[in-house]
Amino acid sequence: MKIAKNIGIAYEDGNFLVINKPAGLLTIPAPGKNGPCLARILTDACQKEGLAWRPHPCHRLDAETSGLILFAKGKGRQKTLMRLFHQKEIRKTYLALTQGVPNKREGSLSRSLEGRPARTAYRVLEEKTTGGAVFALVEAMPETGRKNQIRLHFKAAGHPLVGETRFAFRRDFPLKVKRLMLHAARLEFRDPWTGQARTFEAPLPRDMRELLEKSG
Repeated sequence: MKIAKNIGIAYEDGNFLVINKPAGLLTIPAPGKNGPCLARILTDACQKEGLAWRPHPCHRLDAETSGLILFAKGKGRQKTLMRLFHQKEIRKTYLALTQGVPNKREGSLSRSLEGRPARTAYRVLEEKTTGGAVFALVEAMPETGRKNQIRLHFKAAGHPLVGETRFAFRRDFPLKVKRLMLHAARLEFRDPWTGQARTFEAPLPRDMRELLEKSG
């Protein structure tokens, strides 16, 4: 399937696609917003190519978040894949840049969200400094699936994500960038149709990579 140049297909077979979504693009249409979204772009591509199936997202990423997102080919396959999410059989790993460095290099953040328990495991991969601002590259593995979980957990820990504007005031931190520095880097699950263990990865986008490379 041919789609926009800035949208990568990390994997495709007869049952699903794994898309590498760029930052700044909604996953599905949002109320009051008429701009492009990933689901609509994929649907339009299917129609242009005369394909019988239609893409259905199995989870979502915020518009500001880049990285991997799973689309099923048809509603029936969507139900099969979403069952894996509900049963916590799909492991998601994110890479994020945090303002400052967490005191513990590895651990977990627990804080109830939406009135329900929420837990995010994390590991500090690198510590960086640029222009006097200290930040960290962190690997985050949400063990529950609450809305904005990673963003809210790191904000509550005193280390909001670099570029955060919804849950933290940008003026309170010296490091300022154009967008939220959060990337869905890896998806792991057992293929429900073949039984094969699947791992899909997306490299850091250029803006995150360049910020790390120019920092000491």
